[in-house]
Amino acid sequence: MQDFLRQLPKAELHLHIEGTLEPELMMALAARNGVPLPYASVEEVRRAYDFADLSAFLELYFLGMSVLRHEADFEDLAMDYLRRAHAEGVVHVEMHVDPQAHLARGVSLDAVLNGLERARERAARELDISTALILAFLRDKPVEEAMQLLEAVEPYRERFAAVGLDSAEMGHPPGRFAEVFRRARQMGLACVAHAGEEGPPEYIHEALEQLQVCRVDHGVRCLEDPALVETLRERGIVLTVCPLSNVSLKVVERLAEHPLPRLLEAGLRLTLSSDDPAYFGGGMLDNFVACREAFGWGEATFRQLAANAIDEAFMNEARRAELQARLADG
Repeated sequence: MQDFLRQLPKAELHLHIEGTLEPELMMALAARNGVPLPYASVEEVRRAYDFADLSAFLELYFLGMSVLRHEADFEDLAMDYLRRAHAEGVVHVEMHVDPQAHLARGVSLDAVLNGLERARERAARELDISTALILAFLRDKPVEEAMQLLEAVEPYRERFAAVGLDSAEMGHPPGRFAEVFRRARQMGLACVAHAGEEGPPEYIHEALEQLQVCRVDHGVRCLEDPALVETLRERGIVLTVCPLSNVSLKVVERLAEHPLPRLLEAGLRLTLSSDDPAYFGGGMLDNFVACREAFGWGEATFRQLAANAIDEAFMNEARRAELQARLADG
């Protein structure tokens, strides 16, 4: 079964590129850029990867991000992940990127976006991995800052497929960003948002109605609201679920307790993703294997999850047809 899961053509729809920073690369970039870290070794960094909740994770996440300074750093970051993903049978990756966190450190948009663009071009050429870029707004920052970022990236508009909303969820409802998302839609960008991970089902409602999202990132708390489940099912909204992330951040204590089986039984459309694989115990293959072990799913379930991701991915129709055919032939 592990061979089947590795060879299954997988599209990853929920990935934070800054969250792919492995300890080895973190330490290497810190040395290259002269950035001090409170760790003496890779082992010390790994020991820090035991989080009580989302806020504890974000503290280390932003610390790790501090080693990213130059265009080459962002290219190295993305290529390091894309090579690993390729080895795990990933054929398409959609990368959330958090420019606000980099701009606040004095890193230019050019450095961030040009570095990622170089990696995306290399991935297509060297690995046959297609990619899409999602402009993520930090929900715990002012709405005005998000709008300023959206206007600032207009010269780079063609590089982005969508906008998203991430960072600390509790106390930061999606509806605050309704005007930003309205402007993004005017620019022709699709809309996705994190909702219902730590936050309540009401946040999913807001993401659907006020942000008009086409996908919900996480969304696992929807089961607390039967009417919401019915809405998601009727509209065919995909939830991009990240199983190992949910365990690492204590959304559930053990994967066996995860609501994934109940979400499937409710008739919802799901995909599996790794979220921040460097911090949460593994990439796409690890998440698929862990679900196999926890839930005993067979090939048909994993094929359907893979098909959902390919169907919902931000890619051109020729690429979609190619990947659908590859899935059907596998």
